[in-house]
Amino acid sequence: MALAFNRVLLKLSGEALMGEQEFGIDNTIVAQYCQEVKAAVDAGLEVSIVIGGGNIYRGLNAAETGIERVQGDYMGMLATVINGMAIQAGLERVGVSTRLLSAIKMEQICEPFIRRRAIRHIEKGRVVIFGAGTGNPYFTTDTAAALRAVEIQADVILKGTRVDGIYTADPEKDKTATRYDEVSFDEAITRNLKVMDMTAFALCKENKIPIIVFDMNKKGNLLKIAQGDTKVGTIVK
Repeated sequence: MALAFNRVLLKLSGEALMGEQEFGIDNTIVAQYCQEVKAAVDAGLEVSIVIGGGNIYRGLNAAETGIERVQGDYMGMLATVINGMAIQAGLERVGVSTRLLSAIKMEQICEPFIRRRAIRHIEKGRVVIFGAGTGNPYFTTDTAAALRAVEIQADVILKGTRVDGIYTADPEKDKTATRYDEVSFDEAITRNLKVMDMTAFALCKENKIPIIVFDMNKKGNLLKIAQGDTKVGTIVK
């Protein structure tokens, strides 16, 4: 079956890796996500991944513990590298070739992020995992995902979440919330829809990269989106 996209950037939250745990990494969830990515790669999709670190450490909450924001953000970046290593191990376990690239140099465990090298890995069919956010404090992993998507010339950002799209309110709290099939960037910004932060929205809007928000926990969703199933998730464009 023909694919609707050639190259995608998959954005996952660190919290998604916790499963039912209160913190840390649930290996069952990692294995599940890696099977989803493998199915998409086997179909011919070029995939890169940005993952958050909130399951291990959140820089934004660092001030509450007396750690200054910049230091806390760097700690959060290191957490994303740990998550990236977990995803890398999971993908290689199912036979998917990967490269972990970090915005902060740590040669013993991953390559430094170099744009041309990243694109070359992707062209060779490897799944590239981008760690350490943008390498700068005060920027979220959502912004990192938008930045990397622009740099590698991705067709779309796929944001995998626990819900099946964007709603008028939090569907886990408000049963009357209704799902959008499509939202414009302007509408998402005006309505303050908590999908990605405003910096990420601005980057995507300016560079005409759509965002599809979908349920990553439902088997087959990633492949369906790759094949052009518009019923899966909500598209922001």
